Amino acid sequence: MAMTSRRRTVLPGFGLAMGFTLTYMSLVILIPMSTLFLRTTTMTWSGFWETVTSPRTLAAYRLSFGASLAGAIINLVFGLLVAWVLERYTFPGKRLVDGLVDLPFALPTAVAGIALTAIYAGNGWVGRFLEPLGLKVAYTPLGVVVALTFIGLPFVVRTVQPVLADLDPEIEEAAASLGAGRLGIVRRVILPELAPAAITGFILAFARALGEYGSVIFIAGNMPMRSEITPLLIMTKLEQYDYAGATAIAVVFLMASFILLLAVNLMSWFRTRSLRPA
Repeated sequence: MAMTSRRRTVLPGFGLAMGFTLTYMSLVILIPMSTLFLRTTTMTWSGFWETVTSPRTLAAYRLSFGASLAGAIINLVFGLLVAWVLERYTFPGKRLVDGLVDLPFALPTAVAGIALTAIYAGNGWVGRFLEPLGLKVAYTPLGVVVALTFIGLPFVVRTVQPVLADLDPEIEEAAASLGAGRLGIVRRVILPELAPAAITGFILAFARALGEYGSVIFIAGNMPMRSEITPLLIMTKLEQYDYAGATAIAVVFLMASFILLLAVNLMSWFRTRSLRPA
């Protein structure tokens, strides 16, 4: 008689665990999101199309996606550098710098927006030196990028740091002893190990920036067709009691964000799979 053994696990069986998972996901995500689509059905197709394709709405979409992408790319580059410094070097004040990385997590977004505005305004600590050079940050799209970069930095740093901690420096030394140059070590040894974590941090920073509201409204200036982000436009519609219009814009923004994030995740998955040894 063939003997079969069942693996014992601490968690309940797959069916029960999946049931709890689907229930929780439905209550927290699916049901609230479905209300957006239900509310949008109260509009006619022509009204829906006119709302989501108006020049003001399209300008808000372009700014939200463009500034979020720019902020995530900046964080990808400098987040890798910050993580490298924190993991590979010892210097006075290292614990303080490491703690400052998490500041955007703990700081209320409205406080962050006020602080950034005070710094980059025309009479601010930094703005007073930039504006004579013709570089205006506060109340411009550039201010939106600055705010989104500020709130997205921890996502890249904190996802890359554990990978760097597990990456033995002796591997780099071995590559150097075999004749590899600095660029070759970075390209063939370090980046393949960091790429999955870096892409994950990029996705998280990008997703966080798409929905950011509090830190942006203070530094953006909120001028329609120029520095108005999509979340602010939705809030404006709600304040005007145009609930259907607000949900219509939110649905398109949600679907576009989901498709874009899904595409980036698929690219990350293919990248990770290609780096695995055969």
